[in-house]
Amino acid sequence: MNYRGRFAPSPTGLLHAGSLVAALGSWLSARQARGQWLLRMEDLDPPREVDGSAAAILGTLQRFGLKADAPVLYQSARGADYQQAFDALHKHGHVFACWCSRADLAARGGVHHDGHCITPPQDDREPAWRIRVPDRTITFIDGLQGQQRQDLRKVVGDFVLRRADGCWSYHLACVVDDAAQGMTEVVRGSDLLASTARQIFLQQLLGLPTPDYLHLPIALREDGGKLSKSARDLPAAGDDPVRELARALAFLGQEVSDECCVEHLLESAWRRFDRARLPRSKQLPWPPRERSLPLP
Repeated sequence: MNYRGRFAPSPTGLLHAGSLVAALGSWLSARQARGQWLLRMEDLDPPREVDGSAAAILGTLQRFGLKADAPVLYQSARGADYQQAFDALHKHGHVFACWCSRADLAARGGVHHDGHCITPPQDDREPAWRIRVPDRTITFIDGLQGQQRQDLRKVVGDFVLRRADGCWSYHLACVVDDAAQGMTEVVRGSDLLASTARQIFLQQLLGLPTPDYLHLPIALREDGGKLSKSARDLPAAGDDPVRELARALAFLGQEVSDECCVEHLLESAWRRFDRARLPRSKQLPWPPRERSLPLP
């Protein structure tokens, strides 16, 4: 029971096939390790959230048999913990107020790497708060994508921890919550692979443990675009969960049994789960329904 994994959707729309792949991949990893699988709702950005989508996502996961081993953690209730982490960084001089606009940054290549704001303070609006990023290269070995290396200062620069509207950044909230929930491995889509160096950097500054990482291929539409809630892609078909789970398993390179119910299909899937069969790709086309494996 030492293993802990999680799925952390944002409530910006209905659960689509790409999200189902990430949820299933993390669930399979936790179940095969005889560990725990947790759910975290990343509801930190009210302007982007869709009313009712958090409940809809959780309901869809239930229909797919993906049940968490603890109550859902809602990031909207965790502000005090993010403030405490922010205060620790501020105390040691790692953050600074910034009034730079997108236009200001565009004139400098879109990356802020001065360690201080290059725009005079504005009395009529609140600043964002950025973290000072030193000249540092972050390296780690991804469980599927292999050796990773990112020159954090050159590629990312001084990134935002708290926006001018008061919203906490995904990166700060993610590392605080991964530590608080005791995550030992983060299994998620490869669209978040580039974010990992920032999160490891914050973990190092805050003295938090770094979990293992494994980034699964993201699912692409027929036109080559990434499946996403923001693009209003069709949600995962909760009305036919067995067939949809079979498609997700096939996408992940796994053996698909001929079980007719969700519970038996999932049990067979985690018992047969083979990481060596996971596709070593950052993106793959999502199979049309008519090409999915035949099921009874």
